[in-house]
Amino acid sequence: MSDNKDIHEEDLNPQDDLSQNTAEETNENMTAEPSSEDLLADEKDRYIRLFAEFENYKKRTTKEKMEFFQYANQDMMISMLDVLDDFERALKEIAKNGNEADLKGVELIYQKFKNKLSDKGLKPMTVNAGDDFNVDFHEAITQIPAPTPELKGKIVDVIETGYQLADKVIRFAKVVTGN
Repeated sequence: MSDNKDIHEEDLNPQDDLSQNTAEETNENMTAEPSSEDLLADEKDRYIRLFAEFENYKKRTTKEKMEFFQYANQDMMISMLDVLDDFERALKEIAKNGNEADLKGVELIYQKFKNKLSDKGLKPMTVNAGDDFNVDFHEAITQIPAPTPELKGKIVDVIETGYQLADKVIRFAKVVTGN
């Protein structure tokens, strides 16, 4: 008899479950169907984000294009630095034991070449003995004992001039530091 009672109670419970399920479904239906204002707000938000993303894309590509044009001749400039160094070495040697006419001719060509490179954005770095060593601009070739205590950790001698192409270092200045 207790089994019959349990079955009876089970029969009553499904009706209660049905009423609870319909109440839940109506709540779900109410939340599942957004209003037109919500849809409009979502679409407006999507549009604003898409527009902002597109503006960022335009700015980024414009910046990349400008950098490309600015540094397009970087490889050529780097290869020309060797010629510039050769000119400087030749000027020193001609000044030591050459005649004045040869020196003036080579200096004229050297200045013209240097001016053309500087017109394209090449700038020599000014590095002097006694300046602080900066790894962003200098490359230490070797360290020697500092001749004076104030040159300890500073540049003692400049071996090779460093160059920048529009604020970007294309060749570090090769220096000797004191320790």
